[in-house]
Amino acid sequence: MNVLILGSGGREHAFAWKIAQSKQLANLYIAPGNAGTANCGTNINISATDFDSVKKIVWEKDIDLVLVGPEDPLVNGIHDFFLADEVLRDIPVIGPKKDGAILEGSKDFSKAFMFRHGIPTAEYQTFTGNNMHDAPAFLEKMKAPYVLKADGLAAGKGVLILDDLEEAKKELNAMINDAKFGDAGSRVVIEEYLHGIELSMFVLTDGKSYKILPAAKDYKRIGVGDTGLNTGGMGAISPVPFADETFLKKVEEQIVKPTINGLVAENIDYRGFIFIGLMNCDGEPKVIEYNCRMGDPETEVVIPRIKSDLLELLSAVAKQKLHHSTFEIDERIAATVMLVAGGYPEEYEKGNTVTGLEKVEGSIAFHAGTKQIGNEVVTNGGRLIAVTSYGSSIADATSKSFANINKINYKGKYFRNDIGKDLLKYES
Repeated sequence: MNVLILGSGGREHAFAWKIAQSKQLANLYIAPGNAGTANCGTNINISATDFDSVKKIVWEKDIDLVLVGPEDPLVNGIHDFFLADEVLRDIPVIGPKKDGAILEGSKDFSKAFMFRHGIPTAEYQTFTGNNMHDAPAFLEKMKAPYVLKADGLAAGKGVLILDDLEEAKKELNAMINDAKFGDAGSRVVIEEYLHGIELSMFVLTDGKSYKILPAAKDYKRIGVGDTGLNTGGMGAISPVPFADETFLKKVEEQIVKPTINGLVAENIDYRGFIFIGLMNCDGEPKVIEYNCRMGDPETEVVIPRIKSDLLELLSAVAKQKLHHSTFEIDERIAATVMLVAGGYPEEYEKGNTVTGLEKVEGSIAFHAGTKQIGNEVVTNGGRLIAVTSYGSSIADATSKSFANINKINYKGKYFRNDIGKDLLKYES
């Protein structure tokens, strides 16, 4: 099979690394890819949201399957674009059409979907310019902290968690009336704050059956001890020691099954990954959000733990024969630690040379914001390289990642040295 992966991050490198191992693969292309994906296949320098250029590549390279990594092409309808095109319509796209991607594209839709199908989540109400006058009274009935979410995609910056009531009212006004997050914030979901510990679940579905992938916990804050600004993710651990068999069974029965059944009931033919952001509230799972794709950096610990042929699984998704596929998980713990540019998530430099990658041993260096220029790898983003390791324990896995991180250097090098430390108390 000839496969095209759309995207350029660590998630896409993890996909490429795994698919490159498949016996079913003939040629692998990644658009636009990064310095790491170039070692797994052929990078093509086009944007994942340039649908006409994607069509040209699919035609020229005789692509048999397209795997969409990021949310933007999905929410903007790349799957629908394929189905509407005579040349493309028979080529499988792994990732939902717009009617499924709206689970991530609209917070209001996803919350209403959860309520319609009895999926446990926080209480909420949605406000726009038309009913904003009711919002202060709703906020006053809530307990701090106050959670405000822009309805649409806001590049991971559309969620505010505020302790002060007056500040929450002020920010709500800034979102709706002052377009703080652009069109994404023209509708705002205000919801109850959930107390507990967060984790991520991932489901691969063909629209009828499903496979539950390994759970993971990621680390969003830039600073040690979960301090400082939010980022796209500074590291991840899988499996999650506080998510035991009893908890995971509740997740399947109360959340995964109703989600899949709800999509079927609403005639949404969903073929791809569903990311379910969860809160473990004293042993009871509640949904924080859905994403219509795999997470990053969680993919960098989840995919390495899948022993089965990923391309075979994706082909089964396309044919709606996933229930016939075997699905094996590596029992070892996987830990990834993200190397980021100095200054990230605020202003940072690009174009700095990365050295020492050839010295990495016993770990996998998944590239994110990197670029190959001649024989050099240079920085080309905020989050640069996710160093993933297997281990018999969290401490074992993270120590291997940290040891290899010490071999990699570039100007402004930064990483969190406490990834996984908060989970040690849960290990038996």
